Amino acid sequence: MKALITGGSRGLGRALAVELDRLGWHVTVTGRDQRDLDEVVSTGSRISAFAGNIRDETHRVALAGVVGESLDLLVNNASYLGPSPLAAIAAFGEDELHAVFDTNVVSPLALVGRLVAPLANAEGVVVNISSDAAVEPYERWGPYGASKAALDHASSILAAEEADLRVYAFDPGDMRTAMHQAAFPGEDITDRPLPESVVPALVRLINSGRPSGRYTLSELEVLPA
Repeated sequence: MKALITGGSRGLGRALAVELDRLGWHVTVTGRDQRDLDEVVSTGSRISAFAGNIRDETHRVALAGVVGESLDLLVNNASYLGPSPLAAIAAFGEDELHAVFDTNVVSPLALVGRLVAPLANAEGVVVNISSDAAVEPYERWGPYGASKAALDHASSILAAEEADLRVYAFDPGDMRTAMHQAAFPGEDITDRPLPESVVPALVRLINSGRPSGRYTLSELEVLPA
């Protein structure tokens, strides 16, 4: 089994890569920091890394070359919150709005476009990492939440158009990650669960054969192991 995880150098992407490697998958992780990627590679025997910015079309083309003709799992985990501390939606500059939507919506969809054939060849799974901010109007989370809502809807459309694929939007809830810390600069977020605690439920979803759709962590925690 072969997987590609964007934003795989830290947080949920890293934790999922480590677990899939343990389960015997061959995993390619991508991210912008080569040193972080190298650290992930060092944790397993079947993890490889390919550094680059997912917003860069040349990087997406290169990833398609790395994947080859068959891919069982694509996890679009790379996300951008916006500048820290977070600002009201009307105060976001145009460049930052473009950066949020490009990272969280345009780039994942463009990568799917590059990989839809190898995914279909494997009757594969696409997991687009969502957020509760996609459905709740949290103040100062506006561009991020709106971009995740757009990704959720695009996931539904992709599922309707690509019958050979299972397409999941997955909301993992709050986690103790660098991105979540950036949303609360200077605050203690150690009460949030680590990404590793989310991974078992996500792996069960990937292996479950459940219909395409949007799933939350709380829904998946009741699935049998």
